[in-house]
Amino acid sequence: MIGKMALMALVTVLEVRVEPAQAKERRSNSTSDGKRLFQHCSGCHSAETGEKKVGPSLKGLFKGRALLNGTPATEQNIRFKIKKGGAGMPSYEQILSAKEVDQVIAYLKGL
Repeated sequence: MIGKMALMALVTVLEVRVEPAQAKERRSNSTSDGKRLFQHCSGCHSAETGEKKVGPSLKGLFKGRALLNGTPATEQNIRFKIKKGGAGMPSYEQILSAKEVDQVIAYLKGL
């Protein structure tokens, strides 16, 4: 009985230590995939500078700015904008999968 309990405790400790590393790797992969997907956006939006192109720069988007329509730059509002478009931006709801939108959001959060 004691052997099984000790083994279960060890497995639990290992899971706790491994999971954050796996989560970090998933976020990193998601960000790099998001950067790749963002290349489709870079014709209209800059990410490296504050330069306005056809659309606004997205550098620092999640750092307290509001969207052009005045709504807060929250993940929910940005996700909606990507999916639905508007004000000259096309809708990407039929182009990007939910996973791809998540990847773009992950990339934008790092800008």
